[in-house]
Amino acid sequence: MLTEMQNFMGADDSVSKQSAGTVMSIRTADWASEQLMRHIERSALPENLGALLDAAAAAHGDRCFLEFFEDGERVSYAEIGALTRRIAAGLRAIGVARASHVAVMLPTSRLYPLSWLSLARIGAVTIPINFGYTPRELAYTLREAGAEYLIIHRDFVPVLEDIEGGCPLARENVLVAGGSSSGFKGCWEDLADSTARASPHEAVVGHDDLMNIQFTSGTTGFPKGAMQSQRFWLGFARVGAAQFQNRPRRILIAQPLYYLDGQWLVLMALTMGATAYVARRMSAGRFLEWMQRYRIEYCNFPEVVSKQAPHPSERMDHLVAMSCYSHRKSNYPAYEQRYGGLARQGFSMTEVGCGLYVPMEAHGMTGTGTVGIPVAFREAMVTRDDGRAAGPGEPGELRFRGPGMTMGYYGHPEATAAAFHEQWFRTGDVAVRDERGWFYYLGRIKDLVRRSSENISAVEVEGVLRALPEVLEAAVLAVPDELRGEEVKAYLMLATETLRDQALIERIFEHCRQNLAAFKIPRYLELVDEFPRTPGLKIRKSALREAKPDLRTQSYDRVDGLWR
Repeated sequence: MLTEMQNFMGADDSVSKQSAGTVMSIRTADWASEQLMRHIERSALPENLGALLDAAAAAHGDRCFLEFFEDGERVSYAEIGALTRRIAAGLRAIGVARASHVAVMLPTSRLYPLSWLSLARIGAVTIPINFGYTPRELAYTLREAGAEYLIIHRDFVPVLEDIEGGCPLARENVLVAGGSSSGFKGCWEDLADSTARASPHEAVVGHDDLMNIQFTSGTTGFPKGAMQSQRFWLGFARVGAAQFQNRPRRILIAQPLYYLDGQWLVLMALTMGATAYVARRMSAGRFLEWMQRYRIEYCNFPEVVSKQAPHPSERMDHLVAMSCYSHRKSNYPAYEQRYGGLARQGFSMTEVGCGLYVPMEAHGMTGTGTVGIPVAFREAMVTRDDGRAAGPGEPGELRFRGPGMTMGYYGHPEATAAAFHEQWFRTGDVAVRDERGWFYYLGRIKDLVRRSSENISAVEVEGVLRALPEVLEAAVLAVPDELRGEEVKAYLMLATETLRDQALIERIFEHCRQNLAAFKIPRYLELVDEFPRTPGLKIRKSALREAKPDLRTQSYDRVDGLWR
């Protein structure tokens, strides 16, 4: 197994760091990125999100904080400070208090951050709601999270009113934004005009106050609400800024604001005094145009954008860095050559925040497949099935511990207990650590295909398939097999102009033969027009598994040479 995993692990730069009680041979003490990580571990966090807002408003004044460029809306640092104070006062006036549970179902616009950050000032708990939810999904989330109030845009009110059995909240506790809606008296816009004054007896909001109930994307089961404290978000923002040495001043946000990454990038910008340029929704076709027009210095870069034909003007001298999560290893040096800036990998999740990062100085690790070393406030380890630490090169479950991780799953004490082993959070992801302390992500535990005696990483096979120019995205699943236990099935989304003929099928398998051991080559191949998605636009493999009783149907069978 060690031999199979070595192609995930590169060699070069070394680090001096502590993880899981083991001193690792990585010498990075002279790297600015690591010095920043150690510095923020020693530094006090702001008292709460309100204190962070006030400090940023005082420091940056009229500088633009958020620019919703498709809507022509801008919010300065001074405005975010003043508006969130007024909105918080208005929320208190209608009964929202510290620890009140408030669901927020708003489009990507200034409404979302103003609501979220105002609730954080009070110490209320935000329940972010995907605005694409159906009535069933909305009802589930409201009840599961114990929502007492709801802030909702008028465009989504019909979804609320179509909930079976009616609105599960008191109608006077529903605030409608974007204009009035029949049946609901509360108006969000009135909050910003509030003349209510702060009470002298308001409780002080602390680091351990609950701030979000952030629902997991449901990739491995029904969504659960991960409880995130103010400490979680304050630390997450600081760690994000430190990853990039606090350098970017122009950030692109193309992720929805109800999703973890969108909220994190808002707070990272706030921490650095940067301007965040916010798109209504992700557009692969316009992404590079946005980066060039607004001279973006940092973004989360989608791999699908790189499938576009190269253009002489696409290199950007202003680009500092891009986060490229789970892209093909060969893409990282190619991106740096093609677009400028550094291409960096990492590991984060709803329950942990940021756990691992590749420092900006770690040039020798570019293209090796590593997801990095632990960030500030985090220790990481890879464990065997019995919970003991795995040795270098030995794959196992990735676990984290440290302050400010999830406080558990709201209303699910059994799931919370199962997610932790002592103080270590069990990610459900497979990883391997090399002898110098660099971690390599191999996929979800459920994404390992166990074919006969071999373990096959879905991540590796997907990366090989995505290297084909005709393939936009790929997802690999295990399919039950009587002879070998499991077989490999690949789902492919192709570029629109691709001719779907037998020659294409043969070309795909020939590419796999040239880049994968024989036992890793998919037996089954299915072509899809679109993938089911999580709120963060990741492929929702659970939906693929549940789509039909026999996953072999509608697939090309490489062994039998036919479509099933």
